[in-house]
Amino acid sequence: MRILICEDSVLLREGLVRLLEDAGHEVVAALPDTDGLMDAVTESDPELCILDVRLPPTFTDEGIRAALALRAGHPTLPLLVLSQYVEERYASDLIAAQSGSAQGAALGYLLKDRVADVAEFVESVERIASGATVLDPEVVAQLLTRRNRDERMLRLTERERTVLALIAEGKSNSAIAGLLFLSEASVEKHITAIFQKLGLDPEDGNRRVLAALAHIDNTQNTNNQNTRDQGGL
Repeated sequence: MRILICEDSVLLREGLVRLLEDAGHEVVAALPDTDGLMDAVTESDPELCILDVRLPPTFTDEGIRAALALRAGHPTLPLLVLSQYVEERYASDLIAAQSGSAQGAALGYLLKDRVADVAEFVESVERIASGATVLDPEVVAQLLTRRNRDERMLRLTERERTVLALIAEGKSNSAIAGLLFLSEASVEKHITAIFQKLGLDPEDGNRRVLAALAHIDNTQNTNNQNTRDQGGL
């Protein structure tokens, strides 16, 4: 197949070129950054595009932005994104873009360590080009963990969320009772319900701290999502 590569590391870029050509594929372009990427895709008409997540000049999210732009401009082009480690928000953005594509173009998100297993990597590349979605097992595990974490928070009532937020601020039961005009017994019932809905057993240790951490984590995820929705990724 015809493959375009966008990878800043000379060693990895040249290694991918050699690996893919040895497997019988044609590398139509091998770029060190996203400059000219769109033109290269239009001119070379690749059947698969491989991109690194972090590319020059800032080495933050240039690759993922390019992948999302390619998905918008070339919705049927299969994409394979390579990352040094699992970055949940980037993987989520790509999967969301894929789900929103009417054509349902193929997508891959793999850790760079997978390239070391040549046979497995080439197989993944060929599966993606043929229309499959291939996600690194570690990516799947972390996304599922995040989903389970978010779903636990959805179980809480509005009052329980308020109590949990105050727990996260380090407030005592008596202080929470005073702020919410509740009896301490009512506060204790809310806290017990919070522990149960978050799946925190007495054997888990300090459930109050664990519940506070769950709240903080969920708040950060929500803020990150809001920032992305406002174009601040």
